[in-house]
Amino acid sequence: MAKTVTRSGGSGTASPALLASLDPLLREWLPRQRWFAGKGRPVTGFSLVAATELLPAGARLGLYHLVLRAHQPDSPGDRYQLLIGVREALPPRLAPALIGHVANGPLAGRTVYDALYDTRPAELLLEALRSRARIGALRCEGDPAQEIRSGLVPRLMTAEQSNSSVVYGDTFILKLFRRVAPGVNPDLELPLALAREGCPRVPAPTAWLEMDSEGGDGESYVLGVLQPYVQGATDGWELALRELAKGEDFGAEARALGRATAEVHSALARALPTVTLGPAQIQPMVEGMVVRLEAAAQAVPTLRPYAPSLRTAFTALADLAAQGQTWTAQRVHGDLHLGQCLRAPSGQWSLIDFEGEPARPPAERRMPQPAVRDVAGMLRSFDYAAHSCERPAPGWAHACRSAYCSGYAEAAGRDPRTDPVLLRAFETDKAVYEVVYEARHRPDWLPVPLSAIQRLAAPELP
Repeated sequence: MAKTVTRSGGSGTASPALLASLDPLLREWLPRQRWFAGKGRPVTGFSLVAATELLPAGARLGLYHLVLRAHQPDSPGDRYQLLIGVREALPPRLAPALIGHVANGPLAGRTVYDALYDTRPAELLLEALRSRARIGALRCEGDPAQEIRSGLVPRLMTAEQSNSSVVYGDTFILKLFRRVAPGVNPDLELPLALAREGCPRVPAPTAWLEMDSEGGDGESYVLGVLQPYVQGATDGWELALRELAKGEDFGAEARALGRATAEVHSALARALPTVTLGPAQIQPMVEGMVVRLEAAAQAVPTLRPYAPSLRTAFTALADLAAQGQTWTAQRVHGDLHLGQCLRAPSGQWSLIDFEGEPARPPAERRMPQPAVRDVAGMLRSFDYAAHSCERPAPGWAHACRSAYCSGYAEAAGRDPRTDPVLLRAFETDKAVYEVVYEARHRPDWLPVPLSAIQRLAAPELP
């Protein structure tokens, strides 16, 4: 069992000067990152939340851990976690990590870069977690029953995502949150709750990195989570596309994935409180869906002709609530799709990434929701896969949707399709979100959610 090690982490009077020297470089570099949430608006400046010197900047390799607030017009300013490496010059292997060359301040003449690309800083992070280190405001916590071996070789996962992940020797994966907020992070909270329930469908957290909140208010930030790495696993998106390309049926996998989803939902309902949703709770939920639809129709003109019909998907839910129907709400995954699922070589499916939709406020992501919200997300994901191949295969998506719901019913004892009004409302809300996202970030993909919009706007229920 690792013991706690306390080390001092420098910040002090150099922090404002450090930030000032990095400011012009970060204004250019930060908006280009996949995980930067404020795209389309200029960064007007930064304020420092915390700075910890992990390796002295005067050494051959310096290392800073920063949490800073990026200021933008019409925004309260999101906070981001950065691991900044400092070198005289970058070797060619680190060229993709370059942030820039510092002209002024305490790092003048040095080169700064995203240190997660570098082996030594990544090793230092794992050692801190292994030893349960305290470094300045940074705190490493963990499960004492799980051992972390030293000497595991790190590699950064380069796939585009909203955070950054480092794999250590095919044994562990460290997910570092880039956009952070004080308080509980569901990507730690829910896997810990599922581990307590003995649910095998989610890798149990081994260790995690936290930071004390500024202001001494007792809150803290969850900065990263270390979990066992599912060696040889394929994510559901890659597997679905591979089977589509071969013309293979995906029904058995979709059914197994439905069972896995239901098992996770059942464990979450046992581990954490559930609530009953009646008219008083459904009405504001429906109003939120309508507001998002109206905003989307303003932002994406192509959506406008369908808006009146889509609105009926939401008002029908409010009407059922007004007639006295109730629903159970619980903690859910919140952003479930094929890419959030891993299939091990044994055939076992696991669910990962419980952070929820990054664009939603943290408090909203932690609210109990009908479990069908996750189901709707997965149904939309089958549709995306079917339209991503060279020849769209709507029949494949329909078969997967049916198999997934059947598998869910086998494990949960209830079929999501038996509540078509609720399912249609959540699938419509998800498709509306997708239309806005694709219009802003991937216009070539816009036809995919629009095809679902056309189906969902039809008078027949899905």
